[in-house]
Amino acid sequence: MSDCTVYYNPHCSKCRALLEWLAARGIAAQLIDYQRQPPDAATLARLLHLLGDEAPALLRRDESELAALGIASDSSPIDIVATLVLHPQLMQRPVIVCGERALIARPPQRALEIL
Repeated sequence: MSDCTVYYNPHCSKCRALLEWLAARGIAAQLIDYQRQPPDAATLARLLHLLGDEAPALLRRDESELAALGIASDSSPIDIVATLVLHPQLMQRPVIVCGERALIARPPQRALEIL
């Protein structure tokens, strides 16, 4: 599956678990450390589109920083993109994109849904 991309944080145990899970199945993916290489607004908008109903979960709602910024729990896609452009650390992870589908792989086995 050469068209898979994983947005991840190398310090996150869920991300490391997904990468181990993919490697155990011989699945290679392009890895993007979203904190070192933050996605631009167009990429984030595409991720939200691909996530569909799961799009609001792209923001880490349990982060105190999100509340401190005054971001509403029912943020619009435009607000989610604007927030993540300025604060990429608030992106939920890991996100796996394969072709024209994406999901937040929590737990890692969810990746089966799009592989």
